[in-house]
Amino acid sequence: MGRVLMRIALTLALVPVASPDPVLWVSPGVVAREIQDGQVSGTVLEVDLERARVGVLRPPSGVARARVSDMVNGAGAVAGVNGDFFDISERAHPGVPPTFAPDGPEVADGRPVRAAVPDGQRFGPDAPPGTSGTVIGVDRRGVGRVARLALSGTVRTGARTIRLRGLNQFALPVGGVGLYTPAWGPASRARAFCGNDLARNAPCTLDTAAVLVRDGKVAGTADPGGQLPSGTSLLLGREAGAAELRTFRPGQKVRISSALSGSVRFRDALGGLPLLRGGEPLPGLDARFRSPRTAVGLAPDGRRMYVVVLDGRRETGSGETAAGLAAMMLRLGARDAVLLDGGGSSTLAVRMPGKPTATVRNTPSDGHERAVPNGLAIY
Repeated sequence: MGRVLMRIALTLALVPVASPDPVLWVSPGVVAREIQDGQVSGTVLEVDLERARVGVLRPPSGVARARVSDMVNGAGAVAGVNGDFFDISERAHPGVPPTFAPDGPEVADGRPVRAAVPDGQRFGPDAPPGTSGTVIGVDRRGVGRVARLALSGTVRTGARTIRLRGLNQFALPVGGVGLYTPAWGPASRARAFCGNDLARNAPCTLDTAAVLVRDGKVAGTADPGGQLPSGTSLLLGREAGAAELRTFRPGQKVRISSALSGSVRFRDALGGLPLLRGGEPLPGLDARFRSPRTAVGLAPDGRRMYVVVLDGRRETGSGETAAGLAAMMLRLGARDAVLLDGGGSSTLAVRMPGKPTATVRNTPSDGHERAVPNGLAIY
């Protein structure tokens, strides 16, 4: 307990606080503080990962996205924050509905949920060079980690082997084949064929193919649309990948393998853009554009997590730049940190002691809580 209080005192000395009673005990290992740093206002959660655990928030089955507070309450968590940037609009592709799927990889309970879309297809800021597939989460021991995850996998039928280049992604690489499982949810998969590796607004290709697989065999050669039943998977291909899939025939045996690999075996993780790496801000962080922001950082030993949500665009504060937020995360004590979705998505929900449900602690800039596809849960 002494270590926790000492850490809180050090942090409060580094971050100006407007509230006369800044430290709010949420649960063992979790404290919340309202911060005021010049014109920047927001909330910080400090999480002791030796006394609390984190996981990934996901919408209920059959729903593409949900409000953070609803996901927190549904999961029985004490707090939660919005997650990755996501496909929120498809104005450049008439007739193609947005999928509301995240940009980056996701791992839940040790199982890969999705891989990263091509860098050119991302929503939100561009990923710094060499950072594609960056995630933040906890490893199998519950230690906080930031690392990159890449998809590896194959589709095998007879003597043919096809490299898998997508897993539950809203966009596939040009010429690639992607795997879709029931974890994709109910959203349309038409967006997988739009844009290209350099420009997300490029036209959709008509050179496409689909193969439905059930019980290890080809069960059809069309996308049935909607939620895939348990035990069923779908292969989608574009250009050269479509040509490969068009050789499949009903009844043909198919073996599919997929994994997200990297330097860390994550138990739970979600995508984000790196702000800090090894105690240094990433080169080229924007220092001009202020916005509501969400970020998550880790202490050097990975045993402490800092969750920050900053308000903006209304009377509640000016928001912050990416460079300014990186500096704030350093002052808090983070060595590594990632930027999550911001703007109207920035949401922190907390269930305070004695309260039956979690409520939103910040002031969302949309004027109401936005539904999002994933988030970080604190238990």
